Amino acid sequence: MKVQIYGKNITVTPAIAEKIEKKLNTLNKYFIIAEEDTANVVVRVYPNKQKIEVTIPTKFAVLRAEVVHDDLYAAIDLAVDKLEDQIRRQKTRLTRKNKTKLAEAFVDRELLGDEYDESEDEVVRTKTIDPDLMDLDEAIMRMEMLGHSFFIYRDEETRSIAVVYKRHDGGYGLIETE
Repeated sequence: MKVQIYGKNITVTPAIAEKIEKKLNTLNKYFIIAEEDTANVVVRVYPNKQKIEVTIPTKFAVLRAEVVHDDLYAAIDLAVDKLEDQIRRQKTRLTRKNKTKLAEAFVDRELLGDEYDESEDEVVRTKTIDPDLMDLDEAIMRMEMLGHSFFIYRDEETRSIAVVYKRHDGGYGLIETE
């Protein structure tokens, strides 16, 4: 796996680059990652905190982790831990749902470990909705009033289904259908 490291407000030193590459290469024991797959790592430094974003697009799934921490090296460790957890969940889902070639992308289950609780992946509730016709501002208002992190509605202008959601940075996002 190739690793591309970008620094924002920081110069990526050889020590930082080596630590990131070493930690990301430990993922090979869980997941078969092709040589042409490139892990994109963005390291950002803010006053009193560091942020690391790791994205690994693979043939089977996109692995992504984002961690903010006071210590950059601790943030790297936490990001790799998050990626390992994602790999465990994907492996469990694939092997449980359909034992096809998708599951072959992962290494043997003995290496993966059984500490992951499979009950977390079960669908516990199904809800059917009839989206109301409204504009974006009204959808945001209803979402806030309900205390939800997203809201599905039918857009007045396009008459298509849309989803408005809260972003981690405090803004709102909009997903529209074609």
